[in-house]
Amino acid sequence: MITRPTMKYLLSASLVLMLAACNQPLKSLVPEVPVSTTQAQRPPVILVSIDGFKPEYLQRGVAPTLSTLADQGVLADVMRPSFPSITFPNHYTLVTGLRPDHHGIVGNTMDDPQIPDQHFSLGNHAAVVDRRWWDQAEPIWVTAEKHGVHAATMFWPGTESDIQGVRPTEWRPFDGKLPPASRVDVLLGWMDKPAAQRAGFFTLYFDDVDHAGHESGPDSSQVTEAVAKVDQALNRLMAGLAARQITANIVIISDHGMASTSADRVIYLDKFIATSNFKLVTSGTYAGIDPLPRQASLVNKALVKKHDHMACWNKADIPARYQYGKHPRVPAIVCLADVGWLIFGAEDPKIHANGGSHGYDNMTREMGALFIANGPAFKQHVSLPAFDNVDVYPLVMRLIDVPALPSDGSLTSTAAALR
Repeated sequence: MITRPTMKYLLSASLVLMLAACNQPLKSLVPEVPVSTTQAQRPPVILVSIDGFKPEYLQRGVAPTLSTLADQGVLADVMRPSFPSITFPNHYTLVTGLRPDHHGIVGNTMDDPQIPDQHFSLGNHAAVVDRRWWDQAEPIWVTAEKHGVHAATMFWPGTESDIQGVRPTEWRPFDGKLPPASRVDVLLGWMDKPAAQRAGFFTLYFDDVDHAGHESGPDSSQVTEAVAKVDQALNRLMAGLAARQITANIVIISDHGMASTSADRVIYLDKFIATSNFKLVTSGTYAGIDPLPRQASLVNKALVKKHDHMACWNKADIPARYQYGKHPRVPAIVCLADVGWLIFGAEDPKIHANGGSHGYDNMTREMGALFIANGPAFKQHVSLPAFDNVDVYPLVMRLIDVPALPSDGSLTSTAAALR
């Protein structure tokens, strides 16, 4: 993980770039002001997600804005995602403080016996906007709106649905083609509202780094270019806030890391049993399998055991440390690949295996996530030891001064960073 000496080296190496981009001293990137005591005066909170950003990416020397925010604020050694270490479950964990087993978004792809008319997947827009999938938890923006704090979400899984009948005051349907700079501009436009009408909680989401990691692998030049692109967008955000004389509390996180994969490291389930005996709910770094009627015994005998580079469990027997397997949406059998390996039902020329992926054991170094915090609520030059991402929720609720709901998270791990 990145160390303070390494960070100081990166800061000195990127100083010229930063000054040229910001045209202002580094020390004024986030001015110090007292924490306000009323909602109208309280600094807005911006929760930024850089999907798939490994903490090690900071060491590539192309992210001066992130490096400066980290050095002048708070940087965690690593933030541990929840299992499975994939996008939708962890983004919902970050804004509810609940593990996937508790909030119900147990995968990017899933079925629910109570919602038989839909198969949830990232590409199924009708399911993504259907509140039935999301209503088992209450995300930050819903609680905030209920307490009179306006929310403005520039993309975040769940924000396209009227969860529990509530939407953010400002939101946009997800558009993956919208460049990072344009996403920042939308958020800054919302900031132009009079202070009394301005939102108190904002989200901002970037997916460029994740896409580059999947396509080309975490060690690629394409990932380095994506990191630089997102950092430039964050520089645009900081400059826009400064121009508006707005000081915000900013929490920058990622949902998971990324590991290199290869077509030479693929497991095909049809080598153990014919795929006609089960439904493959999800596949990749882990597989979710539901045996077809009267085939459970056959499928269990073939799969539920330790294999080379893969372990399979009945959902009730998934190791306790994963805190996963009790929710009805979790498939009957879960198979987890070793880091760097992939699981598919059968060979398919459309499978893209050379590149990168995530979803592995959430405690592995490769799956570690980013955590940076900066603003008037935070101390400067603070290094936090590793902590779980469920702890982000109570921190953000503290920042927006709205009572947190019961969750799996705690303020204990981040308390040392607060003024």
